[in-house]
Amino acid sequence: MYVVIVGAGRVGSALAQGLIEEGHEVCFVDEDDTVLDRLGEDFPAEFVHGVGIDIATLERAGTGRADAFVAATDGDNTNLVASQLAKKRFGVRCVICRVYDPRRARFFREEMGIQTICPTQDTIDLLAAAVRKCEVNG
Repeated sequence: MYVVIVGAGRVGSALAQGLIEEGHEVCFVDEDDTVLDRLGEDFPAEFVHGVGIDIATLERAGTGRADAFVAATDGDNTNLVASQLAKKRFGVRCVICRVYDPRRARFFREEMGIQTICPTQDTIDLLAAAVRKCEVNG
């Protein structure tokens, strides 16, 4: 499987490492060209320097042939626009978008049909469950 990941931070690079270990091919898109210094020159993924909402950058990353596209930058707006481009412009069937704002994540999932991961909502749910567990365990 060929996967394009926009955002080569901790989440994106750890995801890429796991996918590569499973035998998948990965291409990163990131506007920070020093990412390779952190990952190491021998990191077995392609790297395209550029902004994840730039069509030419996404073309260079091979988004049109991607089996999956992950938007994992630290910005909701970038992730949402990049995901829309991957889905609508490039026809990627499996698009996954990290969105910090729970309302926006729900809207994009329900109205736009884009799979969203919302760490904020996940944290809220986990904390609430932990509090409820305290209540039960006294």
